[in-house]
Amino acid sequence: MTRRPSVPDRVPLDVLRRRADGLWAALPAEVSELGTLFAESGHELALVGGPVRDAFLGRSSADLDFATSASPDETERILKRWTSATWDMGRAFGTIGGRRGGVVAEITTYRADEYDGATRKPTVSFGDSLEGDLARRDFTVNAMAVSLPSLEFVDPFGGLEDLAGGLLRTPIEPAVSFGDDPLRMMRGARFASQLGFDIEPATFAAMHEMAGRIEIVSAERVRDELTKLLLGADVRAGLTALVDSGIAEVILPELPALKLEVDEHHHHKDVYEHTLTVVDQAIDLETDEDGPVPGPDLVLRLAALLHDVGKPPTKRNEPGGAVRFHHHEIVGAKMTTRRLKALRFDKETTKAVNLLVSLHLRFHGYADARWSDSAVRRYVTDAGDQLERLHRLTRADVTTRNRRKADRLSFAYDDLEQRIAELRDQEEIDSIRPDLDGTQIMELLGIKPGRDVGEAYKHLLELRMEHGPLGSDRAEAELRRWWAARSS
Repeated sequence: MTRRPSVPDRVPLDVLRRRADGLWAALPAEVSELGTLFAESGHELALVGGPVRDAFLGRSSADLDFATSASPDETERILKRWTSATWDMGRAFGTIGGRRGGVVAEITTYRADEYDGATRKPTVSFGDSLEGDLARRDFTVNAMAVSLPSLEFVDPFGGLEDLAGGLLRTPIEPAVSFGDDPLRMMRGARFASQLGFDIEPATFAAMHEMAGRIEIVSAERVRDELTKLLLGADVRAGLTALVDSGIAEVILPELPALKLEVDEHHHHKDVYEHTLTVVDQAIDLETDEDGPVPGPDLVLRLAALLHDVGKPPTKRNEPGGAVRFHHHEIVGAKMTTRRLKALRFDKETTKAVNLLVSLHLRFHGYADARWSDSAVRRYVTDAGDQLERLHRLTRADVTTRNRRKADRLSFAYDDLEQRIAELRDQEEIDSIRPDLDGTQIMELLGIKPGRDVGEAYKHLLELRMEHGPLGSDRAEAELRRWWAARSS
């Protein structure tokens, strides 16, 4: 097990200012050469956006973003003097890319786009100043730049001060910024997760007011931002921002719906708070890169987020004030699949998360009564290649404040994992198959491929589950006995 990565430490403003000279002097020599080439051609060039922010946070990247006064055609001509490895897939948006050694540069002409309000696709127009280009960035911490080759730091909107304060604020009026591109609201929640920053009150108020605008954003872009949020260091902060702003009502309504429910197992908190805690605990159970579930793990985090979404539609009030959610794991698995498909997640991820949600309650029967070897085999077989994630999801799902109950569940799961390990030593529990394959079944029974072979295979598989390895002699005898009974 490994602890989750921490969000960046807050650095005082005066320390950040003193750090700047050393940061820019440490830029790769290739960057300085590129700046000189643009200057000699009579054009401005500046390092902008995330690379500047991350440099202040002590992070480095070989992928660098630049803004320039040069047109795309002029940029391409200059860039070809720097490297022969160039590309222009982003030409329509003013971006030309190039690689030299380990440095990847994407250079975009100053932008001054206009939006029609109906979509988030801008009418691309080029600007004439660096400050104007920075004004159209999503947040002030991403609206800082370093002019090249002079290494002058440019910060017209107070991004460095916001960086020191851990604050997300738009460079221009937030209503205008989010009206131009509603996806910026999701980026705010994503940066809250990745950087651990707070969203400035006026900016958050605009997110709340304009949450419905997120509907014009494609499902794929929403999925990408949600994925980045879930892979961040402070996922709870990002999810809370989505729910409290109302954005989750549009993109993931199953999550705020949990606020209305009381969990039968955790009376001290509603299902929403329980879910956030499960996400936290699942993240803490991820492993390092050499372990079975290297973090950050998107499938595990999605399963933790969605494991109880079936509770609202299955809620039943029973005599005596009890609340039950019968079969919510089955209903929740179906809801999970629908939501992930709507967000355009790939089939493999969707299938894995569905399986984990559907199985997350299976263990509770073990805590009440120790399973037979047969039941343990079925648990492993049903989980398949998601077993290690299921271990972690099941453990994370214990959020009770009752220490005795928590310990009992933990000890029970320790016992289950030990049972699985023991069976692994004795037999091939991870890939259970009948003792006879289809070809052997046909030869022994003298039948051709068809339904009877499948039925025989299922019968032998059931025996294998129930009794463990039978051996070929016993398997043959059991098969002949079954066939004779079936024939008669």
